[in-house]
Amino acid sequence: MKQGKPEIWDVSAFLAVARAGGFREAARAGDISSSALSDAVRRLEAELGVRLLNRTTRSVVPTEAGRGLMERLGPAFGEINAALQHVRSFRDRAAGTLKLNVPVSTARLVLPRIVPSFLTAYPDIKLEIVTDESFVDIIAAECDAGIRYDERLEQDMIAVPIGPRIQRYASGASPAYLAAQGRPEHPRDLLSHACIRGRFAGRAISAWEFEREGEVVKIDPPGPLVVQAGGGTDLGVSAAIAGTGIVQLFEDWLRPHFESGQLAPVLEPWWQSFSGPFLYYPGRRLVPAPLRAFIDFVKAMPCDE
Repeated sequence: MKQGKPEIWDVSAFLAVARAGGFREAARAGDISSSALSDAVRRLEAELGVRLLNRTTRSVVPTEAGRGLMERLGPAFGEINAALQHVRSFRDRAAGTLKLNVPVSTARLVLPRIVPSFLTAYPDIKLEIVTDESFVDIIAAECDAGIRYDERLEQDMIAVPIGPRIQRYASGASPAYLAAQGRPEHPRDLLSHACIRGRFAGRAISAWEFEREGEVVKIDPPGPLVVQAGGGTDLGVSAAIAGTGIVQLFEDWLRPHFESGQLAPVLEPWWQSFSGPFLYYPGRRLVPAPLRAFIDFVKAMPCDE
């Protein structure tokens, strides 16, 4: 006779009955019917080909084989229950690791105003930030959530606003460069200037966009330096400060250099606005507790205009 593979539920039912000393007692303790427990034990005995319980109308007692099975399985099921209880603790307690995939601009300009206070509020959460400028499958990247802008959000994701809701692209150059080369008055003037460009990995160099009173101007200016967006951006800024040319970047990234005088604003009336970033994640069901805590924390923060 070919023997089947015992089901874990049948083994669990046997242990419950043997420990309780009867089917009715085990049924009351486990909130399950006596007949379901009886069927499970019969299946297990049939699959093993060994009687595990001696049953009378007055008592249920493990056989020698049943006692041996209990002794061997007891510690294993104890470990299983402990492991399950450990996992359940993540359901209600904001603890564990939260891994976010974000662009460098967000790590530099948005998260510093959020992360320190969040970690203070949730000391049992470990936050891991992965910077990436490309389109990312956050599930394949083993991240809990990501931060991107409208046009780079993954499809079928839940999106929550995070950080400033309106941002601007700014242009700037060193005072020495402008003194030597002149100050552009219209975006098209940049075609005769040295411009420091940025490129996302694997993509063409993006045109520079400007907007004023509803007029949008796109240009592809020349320049001596192209840097990779994200990792090479600070090099582009340093080159602009040194007088290499004009740089275009997030206003908040360039603002400290405007305030220090290292850079001067260029074409400020034409600086284009765009909507701020979003935190995105897959689905609303069974959101991990650390991510839920972060979502709630972000939602509770005032949004900068």
